[in-house]
Amino acid sequence: MLVRQLLREPLLHFFVLGAVLFAGYAWNNEDALRPPDDIVVDTTRIEVLTSQFERVWRRAPTTNELQSLVDNWVREEVLYREGLALGLDRDDPVLRRRIAQKMDFISEELIEASPDASELQAWFADNADNYRLDPRFSFHQLYRDPSADGNEFEKRVEQVDRELASGKVPLGDATLLPATLEDATLSEVRRTFGEVFAESLQSLAVGEWSGPVPSGYGLHFVHVDALQASRLPELHEVRAAVERDYLAQRARELKGRFYDALRERYNVVYEDSVTLTHQLSGGGHAQ
Repeated sequence: MLVRQLLREPLLHFFVLGAVLFAGYAWNNEDALRPPDDIVVDTTRIEVLTSQFERVWRRAPTTNELQSLVDNWVREEVLYREGLALGLDRDDPVLRRRIAQKMDFISEELIEASPDASELQAWFADNADNYRLDPRFSFHQLYRDPSADGNEFEKRVEQVDRELASGKVPLGDATLLPATLEDATLSEVRRTFGEVFAESLQSLAVGEWSGPVPSGYGLHFVHVDALQASRLPELHEVRAAVERDYLAQRARELKGRFYDALRERYNVVYEDSVTLTHQLSGGGHAQ
């Protein structure tokens, strides 16, 4: 009688069903009954957390602050591992992108911090034209404001031309433009007077007055005092830029090889139902 009553008890049915489900879960998930994974807080982790704190606060953390940093890291690690166990990393475009970027960062660690001197010199020799130095100018200019004299502007320009030809140097119109530039690069002239003036300056004779030379501001009579032609530099003159560009190219090459080596491990298959905007070369569905 007692046994019959127990068999009818709903609570007993609940416990039996729970035991069956738990046994089934444990059978299909061998890791379920294992002890939890260790989360190791080692010296390296302490150094990383301390360094991160010091970069923000410009001082070392106190004991309590360091313990809080460790607790926060452990909490994050627990949630991260559990998230992976639940498959939360799947089909998450943001997480996919972050992990892909981290793999890119790993490939960048393959790049040497300081390039070999002979390799840098050889690379510079092959790319020297990219570092060609601007021509440099020293000159005086007399400015004529096209709005200052109305209809008499052309006559005043001709008068300046005659005075300069006779050896007299008249005063220019008032302007915020510099009357003189010393040892200025073509880029500096371009920034100050504009593209048209800078291009015209390169064809002017040295040691005499020329003009009028147009600019976006008006007209200029120009005396080029000295000109240093464009030239190829020595490596020591542009080493910082060369080293930066060399390492950037090396990064692109190594990252490309790193990806190619990883890519060989995978075969990308397109299902028959997949259509692309442009047909795959050869009409195939696999790469």
